Amino acid sequence: MNNEIPIIKPQDVFSLKGAKLVDVRTPEEFTGELGHIAGSNLHTLGPELDQFLEQVGKNETIIFICRSGARSGRATTQAMSLGFKDIYNMEGGMLAWNALALPTEK
Repeated sequence: MNNEIPIIKPQDVFSLKGAKLVDVRTPEEFTGELGHIAGSNLHTLGPELDQFLEQVGKNETIIFICRSGARSGRATTQAMSLGFKDIYNMEGGMLAWNALALPTEK
């Protein structure tokens, strides 16, 4: 198995039609200064994300998002270990998203 974490650039997020956007930050971060991507759902890294991954189909396309890409990288690795195939870590997280002046919600 390839252990490389699949990444997607922020500007390419919406090119994956039907992808679930899963933000793994805390609720305070989700609504905080960096905001979040419209249509993303908050499933904080830990038990909340674990429960989401148990309930969602392994064939879903999922893009994991966090502040800088580190926590979402862990979420991507976790999903890979559970057998998910079509998953991505958004490179650079919300810091990169904001640096590109892409739209956010708060």
